[in-house]
Amino acid sequence: MALKPGERKQQILETLAKMLESPKREKITTASLAAKLEVSEAALYRHFPSKARMFDNLIEFIEQTLFGLINKITSEEEEGLRQARRIVTILLLFAEKNHGMTRVLIGDALVNEDPALQTRINQLFDRIESTLKQSLRIAETQTGRKFDPESQANLLLCFVIGRWHQFAKSGFKRKPMEFVQQQLTLLYGLEE
Repeated sequence: MALKPGERKQQILETLAKMLESPKREKITTASLAAKLEVSEAALYRHFPSKARMFDNLIEFIEQTLFGLINKITSEEEEGLRQARRIVTILLLFAEKNHGMTRVLIGDALVNEDPALQTRINQLFDRIESTLKQSLRIAETQTGRKFDPESQANLLLCFVIGRWHQFAKSGFKRKPMEFVQQQLTLLYGLEE
């Protein structure tokens, strides 16, 4: 059965993401991807001009998903501390449910790829940190407590990235959400 237009492109991206879930962390080549899909490499290049463009599409998916969820949190939740806590939680849950995307987020899958891809991930981190900073500024205003939003937002982002790394490097055995509620309470009193 022939795939509809756009379905093959989606299938390529889903297969790439699935291949990234392998805890062995082997380099994925266009040849190995084509073999997994049972198509020629030329067929891949009809949909993507390069492997970098495939990864770029995965990063776009990550950005749309994460910021869709983050924007929902910031629009629904008025309390700054709860916003920050929920944002951190959603970042960790995303990784737990998307093993292959976790390897993209930590840069593991981007080694030896176009450096612009890592730059894009770094920009994603900057946006997340900025959002956390804004939530902590709101919390400062609401609670009257001094939070030092800039350093605390950075700490929370480093915490998330560290949990992502631990998850990926453990072969996806150490879940990002393990102990997170207790740890967030310790990180600057982000209690519910």
